[in-house]
Amino acid sequence: MIRILIADDHAIVRAGLRQFIADEPDLAIVGEASTGEEALAFVRSEPCDVVLLDIAMPGVNGVDALGHLRRIKPDLPVLILTGYPEDQYAVSLLRSGASGFIRKESASEQLIDAIRTVVQGKKYISPTLGELLLKDLEGRDGPLHASLSEREFQIFRKLASGQSVSRVADDLFLSVKTVSTYRTRILEKMNMRSNADLTYYAIKNGLID
Repeated sequence: MIRILIADDHAIVRAGLRQFIADEPDLAIVGEASTGEEALAFVRSEPCDVVLLDIAMPGVNGVDALGHLRRIKPDLPVLILTGYPEDQYAVSLLRSGASGFIRKESASEQLIDAIRTVVQGKKYISPTLGELLLKDLEGRDGPLHASLSEREFQIFRKLASGQSVSRVADDLFLSVKTVSTYRTRILEKMNMRSNADLTYYAIKNGLID
């Protein structure tokens, strides 16, 4: 039996996912979470085989929760389920350790196959995401943030959300000097000059709420 945790702040979405899974004899939902904190608490205390994780949640959002999950349970598959299109988040999240990426509008067709794929230790790659990864490997033009490493992307989002360097340092248990170095590197990679540029880019591309 594949034990599933659903982490999404919308009860109606969680109910819909339950309906998709209800008729599958080898799948069982063992927990639900409406925040990133609740998801992390569940994983720390209860066994599960896969996490369905939304990106936009209150408190600890899905991007940050993914980072925490990778540290708590490095081998636990995390399947990102979101309303954002693939070209905004998918490549960066796969680099950060996600096992797959599904848009909510495609969940009814892809979800069951995706769950069974990731619990086997494989990545679930949709056709659209496959094309993005191919472009990334070939070095063809893609979104600017796709060039960022996992840590750079994490810090980029925090800076773009208006957090100061010292606040980011406190949140991530890093020194101010280290975060400042990351900030410089992010600005160089994205050919930008200021945090305001990062914020404008993030909002335009739907990377922050």
